[in-house]
Amino acid sequence: MDHAEILSQLETLHPDAFGWAVSCAVGNWHRGQDVLQAAYAKALRGTVRFDGRSSFKTWWFGVIRFTALEEARRSRRWLAFLDRWRAQPDAQETVAEPAADDFELQALAAALRELSERQREVLHLTFYQRLSLSEAAEVMQVSIGSARQHYDRGKKRLREFLQARRAIHE
Repeated sequence: MDHAEILSQLETLHPDAFGWAVSCAVGNWHRGQDVLQAAYAKALRGTVRFDGRSSFKTWWFGVIRFTALEEARRSRRWLAFLDRWRAQPDAQETVAEPAADDFELQALAAALRELSERQREVLHLTFYQRLSLSEAAEVMQVSIGSARQHYDRGKKRLREFLQARRAIHE
């Protein structure tokens, strides 16, 4: 695949790739932007190469996932510093979650936060990115059996959480 074809594929996948980057950054939009930018830099510099062993989308999502892991390792010290700062009695909370008026949206966001990281990843890849379970397993670098297990458990936990929340709300 030449440089022009790679750029064309990356441009086509950008909206989905951004959603995946944000998901890999645990829902943080700004970190997701940084992760995606770093992944683009890797692709354009040629430090990662598509070898054709999987679909381009699967390969690209794998690059984004590993870039997110690298960024998380790099930022650990900075996050530890912020946590210590926030723990001080006079520190003010500066990070706020966007307000959502829709109860269902709030319930879904809360339910997704209750899932394990792997369950969240496989559900995001299959529902939002429309990858098959085998493609999701490849992106996550787990066996197909493991991906199926996380997928089934994640759906079950989401259903239970949402039903319990709906019962409380009514």
